[in-house]
Amino acid sequence: MNMTGRQTEIIALVRQNGFVSVDQLAEQFAVTPQTIRRDVNALCDANLLRRRHGGVENLDPTLNVPYDARRVTRAEAKRRIGAEVANLVPNRASVLIGIGTTLEMVAEALDRHEDLTVVTNNLNAAMRLSTSGSNRVFIPGGMLRLPDRDLLGAETETLFHSYRADFGIFGVGGIEPDGTLVDFDRAEVQAREAIRQSCRQAILVADRSKFGRPAPAHGGSLSDADIIVLDGPPEPDLVRLLDEAQADVRIAADLGIAGGDAL
Repeated sequence: MNMTGRQTEIIALVRQNGFVSVDQLAEQFAVTPQTIRRDVNALCDANLLRRRHGGVENLDPTLNVPYDARRVTRAEAKRRIGAEVANLVPNRASVLIGIGTTLEMVAEALDRHEDLTVVTNNLNAAMRLSTSGSNRVFIPGGMLRLPDRDLLGAETETLFHSYRADFGIFGVGGIEPDGTLVDFDRAEVQAREAIRQSCRQAILVADRSKFGRPAPAHGGSLSDADIIVLDGPPEPDLVRLLDEAQADVRIAADLGIAGGDAL
């Protein structure tokens, strides 16, 4: 189906919260409950969500939110994370970049850098960084995964392992209460681990919604990252995890303010 902007945001809200009532959605979007019900009916008929009395819920919490819906979810936070990462990467650096909407924002923030060597399985990031004639951008072969526009599998892992880059920048599907990193597909975990193992400084980027978010495939932990860039201070019960990770934790500043604060 061709989704409207509001329908895309409804999917993101439901996938983030598990269940959202019609009244909550009507208030959120400043429209009538009848309008929301039409949106909900269309999304449920397309097997994207499931009706429940008084509202709508996830079909399957182990499935990730569609890419275009993730793009509009916490977009400002992801832009701030991208800007903070860009402050850490100098011109002429070599960079491995992973998949996801936050990494697309990182690439957008890096597009004014010069002479970067970029290796990525994220076609959105590759296109962002190809606008500069001084950058060299390498992508793996294989089948493009849609609608995410990324590449996974053995060729991706081999390409990452063939480099020893200055920085490896990657996201994650979720972070378990014990600090374990989880994703929605085993191939996503393997690509992320290939990035981490093939760089001098590993940078994990995550907005705060990733803490406690479930996903079925696990691999790695917070302590594997050298630098962790967040969109804001974590909840008090999560500070322990970050302390135990012994990483350089960076809090992304509001846009227009140079640099973030270390935690």
